[in-house]
Amino acid sequence: MTMRYVRWTCKRLSSTVLLRKRSLWITQRVSLSLKKNRRSVVSKGPSMASNKLPKAGTHVLMKSYGVIISYTLCIQEGQWELGAYLVFYVDDILLIENDVKMLGDIKAWLSTQFSMKDMGEAYYILGIKICRDRSKRMLGLTQSSYIEKVLKRFKMENSKRGFLPMTHGIKLSKKQSPKTNEELKRMSDIPYASAVGSIQCAVQCTWPDVAYALSMTSRYQACAGEAHWSTVKIILKYLKKTKDMFLIYGGGELILEGYSDASFQSDDDDAKSQSASKAAKKAVWMKNYIQELGVVPSIAEPVVIFCDNNGGIAQANELRSHHHSKHILRSYNLLREMVNRGDLRIDRANSAENIVDPLTKPMSRIAHTQHQDKMGLRSMGDSL
Repeated sequence: MTMRYVRWTCKRLSSTVLLRKRSLWITQRVSLSLKKNRRSVVSKGPSMASNKLPKAGTHVLMKSYGVIISYTLCIQEGQWELGAYLVFYVDDILLIENDVKMLGDIKAWLSTQFSMKDMGEAYYILGIKICRDRSKRMLGLTQSSYIEKVLKRFKMENSKRGFLPMTHGIKLSKKQSPKTNEELKRMSDIPYASAVGSIQCAVQCTWPDVAYALSMTSRYQACAGEAHWSTVKIILKYLKKTKDMFLIYGGGELILEGYSDASFQSDDDDAKSQSASKAAKKAVWMKNYIQELGVVPSIAEPVVIFCDNNGGIAQANELRSHHHSKHILRSYNLLREMVNRGDLRIDRANSAENIVDPLTKPMSRIAHTQHQDKMGLRSMGDSL
């Protein structure tokens, strides 16, 4: 689904009617007609008949009314110093607020509008455990319980522990897919796709250092062989060893930084010279998104993208291009435009200091541990 951002303004017409108007569209899904959907949204219902709207900007009842929205639904009638964010996933809600009194007012008001239960301070959300150390202003996320369930599901709870999600020398290809009926029958009894999907859930939430191993194994879900399954089991062994680790967030200033890297060794079709352009497009999207949230003051400054390719940095900062780079001219024109506009700044980062190295290639044990620490993956006792 194409992501779309909608800004809403609201006006109460009477005690039973709330008028909401869409005022801005940024992108639109091709299959969705803009003219058919650009209209006021009016709701009538008993839930709004006899309730006064609370103070401090929380005077809008939030409902989707079946409208497809984007990465955020922003409801506002001006700029407020206090901001509240409701993060929804089906019936699980996280309420985030920078003022305790206002937080209580919002929860009290929501309880009058919906049937809901206040679970207090968040300790678990979607299988993710949340731990805090307020004295150090640190927060840690872990999926240790989830990993234990995954290991039991695939009968790996008694296996040895692995030190790396993927080791040097492992080469996966379609040539390793089953070729005989016997091999096909044996692999049909192995839950390869289910295991890859379970690992993906951990990677997306708390184990970013497993992303490269996951990307390599997920390519062969339709034709997985013994070699592919053995690599998946290596990942599970690594998760067993690191299941008690936390993804740590500190209490320092929030700064958005990007790292660009690609590997010629693992992907012949990937080019380092264009990876910075792809990273730049994502960085600008995130910059615009975070600006709308209004929680990172430094986001107004250019986002720094660290790159370990001198040629790519030179191309991004120079006003003219060499004739040998015409095949990537469009990418660099876009990148230069972002730099000249003040959205980005491209800086040099040594390969040894590039945090995203584990996302593009297998690492040695020492190098992987160093990058793991830079990503914020640490044992609880080391940080909190």
